[in-house]
Amino acid sequence: RGVLPRTELIPGETLKMGTSIKVYITKIESTPKGPFILVSRKHQNFVKRLFEHEIPELADGVVVMHGVSREPGVRSKIAIESLDPSVDAIGACIGEKGSRIGSIIKELNGEKVDLILYSKQPEEFIANALSPAKNLNVSIIDEKKKEALVIADDENLSLAIGRRGINIILASRLTKFKITVKTLKEINEEINEK
Repeated sequence: RGVLPRTELIPGETLKMGTSIKVYITKIESTPKGPFILVSRKHQNFVKRLFEHEIPELADGVVVMHGVSREPGVRSKIAIESLDPSVDAIGACIGEKGSRIGSIIKELNGEKVDLILYSKQPEEFIANALSPAKNLNVSIIDEKKKEALVIADDENLSLAIGRRGINIILASRLTKFKITVKTLKEINEEINEK
């Protein structure tokens, strides 16, 4: 029997008895009454498994997932890459007329999903991860400490950071870099102060 604690629901979602839903198994324990199965819809691997279930190219290895960062009920960022030049990784995940991503978003109770193109070049990967912000200038400040500085224009600064900082937090988790975003004006002011 599976147990889905209220704390493991996607924030803002209400379930009716008898509703068929997808869940991610987080724990299985053997008890005298039989197996005890703990499940979740909040776990970041729930998003990962939804994609693997819905996208055939992920299941057969043509498209590879390099990571998931998630704020349940708000936004998920998924890093993907195509190993076949003739297959568009993002297009494969979106599906015809948004059919594939649409069913994933529906299962996630309307959570926003950003598909991020993975790159071995950290600067490019970080710029991609900060989507929907554009025209970003990324510099790796410290390779060992994994610190990056991103210069954005005024228009893209708030997009890069996101509401309540969620965009930069998810991008940092996805890329495993501590990301700082500033405008050129802010950097020049700091230099002048020094």
